This record gives sequence, C-alpha cells and structure tokens, in this order.
Amino acid sequence: MQTLNKQAQAQPAGSKRAGCYIYAIIESAQDLELGPCGIDGGLVYALHSDGLAAVVSDMSRADRLRPERRRLAAHHDVLKQLMDRFTILPMQFGIVADNVGAVRKILAANRDALADQLKRLAGKVEMGLRVLWDVPNIFEYFVNTHADLRLVRDQLFRGGRDPSQEDKIELGRIFDHLLGDERRQQTERVMKALKKCCFAFKENKLRQEREVMNLACLVGRDELKSFEQGVFEAANLFDNHYAFDFNGPWTPHNFVEVDLQESVSSRQEQ
Repeated sequence: MQTLNKQAQAQPAGSKRAGCYIYAIIESAQDLELGPCGIDGGLVYALHSDGLAAVVSDMSRADRLRPERRRLAAHHDVLKQLMDRFTILPMQFGIVADNVGAVRKILAANRDALADQLKRLAGKVEMGLRVLWDVPNIFEYFVNTHADLRLVRDQLFRGGRDPSQEDKIELGRIFDHLLGDERRQQTERVMKALKKCCFAFKENKLRQEREVMNLACLVGRDELKSFEQGVFEAANLFDNHYAFDFNGPWTPHNFVEVDLQESVSSRQEQ
C-alpha cells in the first residue's frame, strides 16, 4: 500500500484538487487504500493523525455535488467496505474539507470527542425498525378503535348533514391528537421489549401517516440474532393490524454526534 506522501504525489501533473471528500473517521494508524471506488471514481485512502484517520478521496471539481444515484452508491459502498473492517464514524453525503491540511486539523482539533465516540460505538452497528398500521384506511381504523373519535364523527355527519370547515378541522385535530398518543405509547412498548438487545434508540422522522414508528437501534455486531428474535417477540405483542419491518446492519449514522471545529463544509447541492 502507498504511504500518504506517495498518495499525494500520485496525483496527475496539473490536476486540480479542490478538496478532500470525507467518508468516515476510523481509529487506525495503518495505511489504507480501497482503490478508485470513491465519488466520481476517486482513489479512497486514509489521512492519519495521532491514532485516528479520516477516510477520504480527492475532489477534482469545486462545484457542488448533486446527490445522484451513482455518487450516493459510491459513498455507501465505501462505508460498507469500512464497516466490515473497522468501527467507523460515518459522515453524511457531501462533506468536503478544503485540503489535506484541513483534514489533519479537523482530526487534531476534535481528537478527544472523536475517540470517545469511536469507543462508544466499538463493536456496534445500526438496525432499522419500522412499524406500520396495516389497514386500508387509518382514519376509519381509528374511528373503529377509539370511541371518542367515533362519537364526534357520528355527531358531525348525523342525518346526512355537511359539517362546516371548522367542524372538519376540529375532527382532524382530535384524530391527530389520538394518532400522536398512540404512536408514543406503541413506541415505548416496542423499545421496552427490545431494551435487552439494544444499547440505544433514535426515533426518526415518520414519512407517512400509517407509520407508527421509525426506529434506529444500536445493536452489538455479535447480537444481531438476539435483535431479530427480540423484534419477533415484540411483534407478538401486537395484533394483525400492525406490520413490522427491520433492516440492516448499517453504519451507525443516527448515533454519531460529530461537531467538527475546523474547515469543513457540505457541498451537496440542495
């Protein structure tokens, strides 16, 4: 494997290096080269500083990065390769440091915080768990399972009357309140059931009305079977109106709290 200095010298004469694209931070003082598998075919290698390393590839352009499928795929492929060998702190797509020197300053300025997080995440991966209401119409399901909502609905539409806009808004408000309460209760129920096989949970944003929860779960790499069994046990607490779907393992994006203090920016095109 090439050393860092050789990597820098290996750039074509006159090449325009516009920065270092950062994929992840790892705990390593060894040379690392994954080949030309990075963003836009860039050579992926490691920049070291006091036991930590930033896995990067050189950027040849200074414009913003569009999150195109091929670029996203390259970003995640690098993370997957790293995850098989290291505990990593993954960066989101589009993080670029000004140059090699800036990357070293980032590592030096944030060394203690990065080392602490790597220690906390050692031997752990992220699993995703989504639970949905498996019903054709979520409002009608709530009407059938919540007497208070059913009473208000029936009063508003009694005798074929057409409710006012204010009445419809109030009915929607009651439904939204019940929906939120139900989500909180069922999420707590699931997390309690999975607590024995998960180190931590993160509640992610819901993307559709039928979603009950969208959890990121921090799981020991050697405890994936226990997590899978825990999900089945949790699902048995619910009736057939709920659907459970889990996925992973992934790099622990949702459990990384990196606030880099030096020159770093996002070049992702909005």
